[in-house]
Amino acid sequence: MNPSPGLIEQGISQQRSKRVSCMNVLTLAYQSLGVIYGDLSTSPLYVYKTTFSGKLSLREDDEEIFGVFSFIFWTFTIVALFKYVLIVLSADDNGEGGTFALYSLLCRHAKLSILPNHQEMDEKLSTYVTSGSAETRQSAALKSFFEKHPRSQKGLLIFVFLGTCMAIGDGVLTPTISVLSAVSGVKLKIPELHENYVVIISCIILVAIFSVQRYGTHRVAFIFAPIVTAWLLSLSCIGVYNTIKWNPRIISAFSPVYMWRFLKSTGVEGWVSLGGVVLSITGVEAMFADLGHFSSLSIKVAFSFFVYPCLILAYMGEAAFLSKHHEDIQRSFYKAIPEPVFWPVFIVATFAAVVGSQAVISATFSIISQCCALNCFPRVKIVHTSSKIHGQIYIPEVNWMLMCICLAVTIGLRDTNMIGHAYGLAVTIVMIVTTCLMTLVMTIVWKQRVAAVIAFFICFGSIELLYFSACVYKVPEGGWIPILLSLTFMAVMYIWNYGTAKKHEFDVENKVSMDRIISLGPSIGMVRVPGIGLVYTNLVTGVPAVFGHFVTNLPAFHQILVFVCVKSVQVPYIGEEDRFFIGRVGPKDYGMFRCVVRYGYRDVQREMYDFESRLVAGIVEFVENEPGDDEEEEEEDCSRFNREPPRDKGKSLRLLERNSREKPENSRAVKDKSLQILKAKEPSRATGRSNRVMESSSWEETGIPLIKKEESLQILQAKESGVAYILGHSYAKAKKSSSVLKKFAIDVVFAFLSTNCRGPDVVLNVPHTSLLEVGMVYYV
Repeated sequence: MNPSPGLIEQGISQQRSKRVSCMNVLTLAYQSLGVIYGDLSTSPLYVYKTTFSGKLSLREDDEEIFGVFSFIFWTFTIVALFKYVLIVLSADDNGEGGTFALYSLLCRHAKLSILPNHQEMDEKLSTYVTSGSAETRQSAALKSFFEKHPRSQKGLLIFVFLGTCMAIGDGVLTPTISVLSAVSGVKLKIPELHENYVVIISCIILVAIFSVQRYGTHRVAFIFAPIVTAWLLSLSCIGVYNTIKWNPRIISAFSPVYMWRFLKSTGVEGWVSLGGVVLSITGVEAMFADLGHFSSLSIKVAFSFFVYPCLILAYMGEAAFLSKHHEDIQRSFYKAIPEPVFWPVFIVATFAAVVGSQAVISATFSIISQCCALNCFPRVKIVHTSSKIHGQIYIPEVNWMLMCICLAVTIGLRDTNMIGHAYGLAVTIVMIVTTCLMTLVMTIVWKQRVAAVIAFFICFGSIELLYFSACVYKVPEGGWIPILLSLTFMAVMYIWNYGTAKKHEFDVENKVSMDRIISLGPSIGMVRVPGIGLVYTNLVTGVPAVFGHFVTNLPAFHQILVFVCVKSVQVPYIGEEDRFFIGRVGPKDYGMFRCVVRYGYRDVQREMYDFESRLVAGIVEFVENEPGDDEEEEEEDCSRFNREPPRDKGKSLRLLERNSREKPENSRAVKDKSLQILKAKEPSRATGRSNRVMESSSWEETGIPLIKKEESLQILQAKESGVAYILGHSYAKAKKSSSVLKKFAIDVVFAFLSTNCRGPDVVLNVPHTSLLEVGMVYYV
């Protein structure tokens, strides 16, 4: 019996979809080589060099080199392949990875959120999903522990800060060690070249790397993947060549027995040398951190079938070369390159070092932007370098700060061995933080059995603690650098988070009643002026103290008043349909509204964003869809939110955004046409017709919703009268009874950061001609 034509067509379509899906995965896997694996692929430049930089020496029986290669192979296999590729990459937060992604999952499932103004309405977002399997006894016990002990929540936050700051330290050490190691190979061909010239050349390359950051990685991204591909292929071919030529017996080092022999024969010196072995897995955190730019499957395919075998062959070939050339330990990588291909490989190595540096620098920008969104870092300028890829950003202040630190480390140390010791400590700490957070995720989010969680923690935690102990021993020899950097960044992040949290507590405790302000109107001569006033506040409910301070000294405010709260939510991204959350403050005749603008921790506020038009459109639509007077329900704080916004709201906002992208004169013409239509219908109200039966043109004609209520017309007329932005300029001061440490943190550090960081008016892209600042002092 022949199959029907319908079944044949269905089978063909399924085969085509599978083929397209497979091609997409392979394409993403290829692209990920230039973004994710640049740091990991440059590790062979300095791993053996750093490992044998101490008192460890090679004997004639080659037990040491076989043992080191065995450690590299099994560390690469267990940590990089088993832990990260098979387990950690599955712990994504709606497709996003990294330390903050793990912490975000814990915050949502265990109520550990560090963000203020957390409300139930945020949990209704499509990306805020906490449903899962049934609660287990272990997960319930951990949740209860964190809820009963607030200090444990702060301790977890500081622990996350530690991992984050060490990851930022990677952004300093990776460009330094990669470029310096790549450039140092030129001394093999030019022995008379002084070390100072190598440092100068390295500094010039570093300055060039950081100088081109402002152009964005998308302009040169098309050459990143080919460079890393050529580099890895070169490494693998040279590795196979050296293995066959010098010592094929190195294959026997795949046996873990050689690790035991190595530690037994070398003792303390062998244990200390493991701080160099851990450099072989530097960059595996980037696989998880950059998960949002690629799919999990594409990263797994690229690593398992290309990166992993190429690097193993490279380390094996270099070990085979070292087993026959004990005198070339500190120059083993370039010595192992065959003479005919030395200069091509040297050039590719230099470009690969640049690519590896670029990946880590871009990751540092992403980390800083996430910290700013979570109120854990002072506000900085964030520039979008790509109109297509939203995640590609550039932060000038951070870029030049990293460049200065990189140059200082390069000029001050001049030794890749000391930089390697610092690098190893930073890498191991980040891995330990990830292991601990993954243990909590497996218990609270995945709700795994105790045996599986304990096995994961002991297996990977013991390996990382072994390497950490070896790196700690090298603290006097360069390991102090990441400690100093991380402590500095941790102090800045914790003080900023503490100061902003105290400011929010002050705003909550000192918020005023709108009824009281209105009741004082006749006594202080309060008047309403034409226009719309946007009062920025950190509160989602109540009236901020800064507004009470404003009307007390200047008893007048606008005809339409909108309290705007820009808040972050513990999810990576917020869709445009969920961006605005609009409600009313007080009775209708007050003309007061509240708008909560929500962003995810990976969302970045765009600079050319027609916020005014979108906000007015949202308020008008809220008024148009608001129930009648007999259906109103007042809440305790005299606010009523549109908890179920209409489904066509997204369409309305998209249409308005489309209009705003037109030329200014076209946008103005659309608005003028809308008002003309509305004003033409206005006399009908004077004749006594109901203001609820009047309608104007649709969105497609006017750019505004259907107008049925008189209040909507008043809002549009107020918009034409002008929009004013009222911002609070707060100054924090420690109470007189505070300790000396708290006074130093608040009065000196936090005050300095607040003064020199970007102001809220710049972050919110507020026009200076419409800005009103109200100064206030709050004591913490």
